[in-house]
This record gives sequence, structure tokens and C-alpha cells, in this order.
Amino acid sequence: MAWFFYVSFFIFGLAVGSFLNCVIYRLKSKESFLFGHSHCPFCQKQLLWYDLLPVVSFFILKGKCRWCQKKISWQYPLVEIVGGILSLFVSYYCFHLGGCPYYNALLFIFYFIVSCFFVVIFVYDLKYYLIPDSVIFPAIFFVASWQFAKISDYHLSLAHYRVFLNPFLSGLIVGAIFFLLVFFSKEKWMGWGDVGLGFLIGLLLGFPNIFLSLFLTFTFGALVGLALMILRKKTLKSEVPFGPFLVLGAFIALFWGTQIINWYLNWSSSLLGGVL
Repeated sequence: MAWFFYVSFFIFGLAVGSFLNCVIYRLKSKESFLFGHSHCPFCQKQLLWYDLLPVVSFFILKGKCRWCQKKISWQYPLVEIVGGILSLFVSYYCFHLGGCPYYNALLFIFYFIVSCFFVVIFVYDLKYYLIPDSVIFPAIFFVASWQFAKISDYHLSLAHYRVFLNPFLSGLIVGAIFFLLVFFSKEKWMGWGDVGLGFLIGLLLGFPNIFLSLFLTFTFGALVGLALMILRKKTLKSEVPFGPFLVLGAFIALFWGTQIINWYLNWSSSLLGGVL
């Protein structure tokens, strides 16, 4: 029955991915994503229920609107597929941790919602070179609530203040560094939305995983930027959205940060031991 369990999570993720597409589109058009019928962005015709089946409808319609025959962006099936993969991955990750199944279920909800925030930020910044406050502020509130909930069982003795302060100090420090970069570069290096995203990621990861996240972010950014210049798609003066790299680095650090850091520490200690 395990296959049915994971297929269900994958289908659930596809449906959530469809909703995330709606959020991304309506954030730009200033429409409510909680109310109103889905419609074609070109001819404004209301979509039929069987035109809204995740991924399937895109291929049945051959990537075109049923009414006006305008091409539908590949963003829609790709985000839906990513939603399905994320739901599958996060469910597998959380329910194989062992321990209390109720806590694992809560962990799945937290990680999956965070992943959904990341998808919206990734796609929106990639498309519009902007990270909207209407996404960042709810994400910060959600992660901060989780961090407070994690420590609610602690009696805040001196030994537990480190647990309490770690993610919040991490968020403040990263947010402050990004604020200075934006302020002194006059938004040439990154935008104000990146400041909020930096605070969010610091709040989510805490130390030391935030260091890994930032290292991966700047490494991915440098490699992609170099590749785009080699392909003559961008120049040194071209604007490149920074949010997607922050999201990618944070996602890796969130799920594999401890293992990567431990591997690096073991490798570096063995290397130094061999040299000395």
C-alpha cells in the first residue's frame, strides 16, 4: 500500500502546484487568488473544470487556450509537476524520520508550505525580477510561528536561550547584511525583496546551515552568471534575479545541510590530519 500513499501525495502536490500558478498569476494582476473563477489571461474566457486538470489538460489542449488558441506558458505544467515532486519528496523525507507520526505529519505540513512559498518566490522573481511583500511577510510570520512553537515546551533557562535566539539572530544578521548591500549599491547588486528573503532564510535555517545556504547561493549565482555571459545572453551590467539562487541554496541547506556540513568537517579534519 506504500505506492498508493505516495501516489496520493504526488497527485495532491499536482493540485497544489495548480493553485500556486494561480497565486503567481494573480499576484501580478492584483486579483484575489482565493475568490473568482480561473480564466484565460488573453481572452478572459472562464475555464471549464476539465481544462483545469493539472498537467493533463495542458497536453489535451496541446498547450493552447480552448477559446482563443493562444499558447499557454510551459510554466503551468512545470510548476504543477514541481508541486507533485515536492509533495512526494517531503512526504518521503518526513515519514521516514521515525519517532512520533503526529510530529512527522506536522513536519510535513511545515516543510511543504515552506516549499510552496519558495516555489512562488522562485518563479515570480524569475519572471518579474521582483519578490512581493505579500509573499515574504506571510512566509516570515509562518516560519517565526513555527520557531516559537518549537521552543514553547522549553523552560527558558540559560541553557535554552541559544535554541531560542539562534534562528532569530541568524535572520537579523543576514537581513542586515543584505540591507547594507542594497543600500550602498543603490539596488544594483540586489533588491529590497532580497532583504526580506534573506531574513526569512536565516530565520528558517539558523546557524550553521545559513552559511552553507549563502555559500551555495553565491556559487550557483556565479556559475549561472558566467554561463550566461559565455553564451552571450547577459553581460556584466545585465540584471539577474537573485531570489531563485537564494531559494535553491536554502532548499538544499534545509534538507541536507547537516549532512553536507558534517561531511565537510570530517573531510577537512582528515585532510589536515594527513598534512600534519
